[in-house]
Amino acid sequence: MSKHDEKNAIVNGLRVEVRNNDVNKAMRKFKKKVAEDGILQDLRKREYFESKGTKRRLEKQAAIRRYKKKRIKDQDNW
Repeated sequence: MSKHDEKNAIVNGLRVEVRNNDVNKAMRKFKKKVAEDGILQDLRKREYFESKGTKRRLEKQAAIRRYKKKRIKDQDNW
């Protein structure tokens, strides 16, 4: 591969360039990208095995919380 091909090659994963030796700024950008992609949440979720029943129950509880939160928000608007 030539140098031109290496620059245009598709890179899997997240990538942040450090410019002007400003590592702190690059770290902030990297952390923001990781948070937006939900990588850490996914890792925490996969850390332990969850049965289908447990997943279903947790999803139902989350839906109930979202519903209640929406109802409270709608009630405030009235």
